[in-house]
Amino acid sequence: MMKVSIERAVLLKAVSQAQSVVERRNTIPILANVLIEAEGDTVSFRATDLDIEVLDRAPAQVERAGATTVSAVTLHEIVRKLPDGALVQLADDAASGRLTVTAGRSNFNLATLPREDFPVMASSEYSSNFSAKAEVLRRLYDKSKFAISTEETRYYLNGVYMHVAESEEGRVLRCVATDGHRLARIDAALPAGAEEMPGVIVPRKTVNELRKLLDDDEMDIAVSVSETKVRFATPDITLTSKVIDGTFPDYSRVIPMGNTRRLEVDAKEFAKAVDRVATVSSERSRAVKLQLDEDRLVLSVNAPDSGAAEEELAVAYGDEPLEIGFNAKYLQEIADQVDRENAVFLFNSSGDPTLMREGSDTSAVYVVMPMRV
Repeated sequence: MMKVSIERAVLLKAVSQAQSVVERRNTIPILANVLIEAEGDTVSFRATDLDIEVLDRAPAQVERAGATTVSAVTLHEIVRKLPDGALVQLADDAASGRLTVTAGRSNFNLATLPREDFPVMASSEYSSNFSAKAEVLRRLYDKSKFAISTEETRYYLNGVYMHVAESEEGRVLRCVATDGHRLARIDAALPAGAEEMPGVIVPRKTVNELRKLLDDDEMDIAVSVSETKVRFATPDITLTSKVIDGTFPDYSRVIPMGNTRRLEVDAKEFAKAVDRVATVSSERSRAVKLQLDEDRLVLSVNAPDSGAAEEELAVAYGDEPLEIGFNAKYLQEIADQVDRENAVFLFNSSGDPTLMREGSDTSAVYVVMPMRV
């Protein structure tokens, strides 16, 4: 018979992470539930889809220790609708198989399932343990995840490949994602303890869940890696995930080294201009044509059925004239990654992959394949 009191805001944060891990369409009823365990002055909330497990610890007044499981989505909806600042009471009556949720004059009675049926992820022996600032991990994953493939058949591309790599600056912690049309390669200083880390492919869903742990720049995130699992932990939240079982391709082969035609352009202006000219095209694979000659870039879209558009930008370009086409969405997504003012594009010919980076910084490099226009 568990009984706890917990502030709404604290409870909401914990159950919102839990309910986002839970699979909406699952055939095993217990997987829709969150496991609530109360002990000492802490309540922990655990949810899993059998590939990812999130464990959230929150401070609470525990009158009686105990544990139960209840629908994660329903509990989240209730807590979300309770008034801000409310004190929420959770009381579990094992005999009746119900959990009562009380706040002020609101009272809910929810069906529970026994905690013994809840699958807890087997613990793993982690071969590598290190610590990284939230800000560093956020940059690695935020800047690479747009390039994750959604093609189920190439499952080994459905995540971000985190590994130790050799760069011009020495050894780095690197994240790479690609879908065959574009690629992102992001480097960070190698944290102490990560030197022997096995390379792992972190699944897309895990990358999205991880984002919620990374809002506080100064927070230290404990990272543990084994051949089969990866774990990210803050003092309050532990996210454990299986990694994708597969081999990530040798991405270095598609990163062009000899591209010499150099375009420098204001990244935000460029992204907005691409967006504007692409408006006239109805197709999803809409192509934008770039026409380059001295310090001048003309972006154009020609969609015979709906119209045409063009826009001129003042840029820094001093090589021979070039015409090259790209998928508008890919160009925009890459330009959106630039944190500095300027994006530098390096071209070879209209049929070769194009490289993009921020100024002279090589710690974030993007590749995009051209399209025929």
